[in-house]
Amino acid sequence: MDIATSVEKRVEWIKDLLKSSGAGGIVYGNSGGKDCTLVAALCRRATDNVVGVILPCDSARNYGEDRKDALAAGEMYGIPQLEVDLSPVKTALSAALAGALEGESTSEGGRRAASVNINPRLRMIALYAVAQARGWLVAGTGNASEYEMGYFTKWGDGAYDFDPIADLTVSEVYEHLRFVGAPENIIAKAPSAGLYPGQTDEQEMGVTYAEIERYIRGGEVSSESRAVMDAMKRRSAHKRVPPLRFPGL
Repeated sequence: MDIATSVEKRVEWIKDLLKSSGAGGIVYGNSGGKDCTLVAALCRRATDNVVGVILPCDSARNYGEDRKDALAAGEMYGIPQLEVDLSPVKTALSAALAGALEGESTSEGGRRAASVNINPRLRMIALYAVAQARGWLVAGTGNASEYEMGYFTKWGDGAYDFDPIADLTVSEVYEHLRFVGAPENIIAKAPSAGLYPGQTDEQEMGVTYAEIERYIRGGEVSSESRAVMDAMKRRSAHKRVPPLRFPGL
């Protein structure tokens, strides 16, 4: 893959989307991670009208390392940043839902997943509010490796108007980041959704991004890792299709 050509084509695609949609600019969620940083760089090359939104939500990491990296990326590409603290909203919603998340068929793991997935869903609500107020589009920040494994939240970070890096694996994201001159600390840190302290993508999934890339590109992976990824892909199949609709009589 020629990275310069790849960047140029993505930027032109974004410009065409803005023109065809009539939208005046782009809003993206800025977690200080690799994917949103690349999306920010591409969008900024397409238009001056880009705003990043830093959205801390119930995780100490969101207020420290993530925030610092998010601000650094925004400054590097000349993108203004808004900050919307969603932790009080998460606290209030969790309190309101407390009784509804209990039940005989609800496992502890299920309750924990339901709680953690509130974060990206609240963030997307905030992003669409900011974008709609301006008449702008919401940029997605998911990569191909996450998409294939279903490692995203339905109606959370899986919701957006367009995603300019949806076809890139994680290693390809890093190649593009180096081309656009991303801050080195963003490139060097372990990929994480930042949902809770100590969380990393690879630890949570149980496979590495290098294994996922070989898996989706038809390379060799161990039988153990293949079994894990096959199971992840099956369980998350519903995330990669439109909502089911009765076809009519």
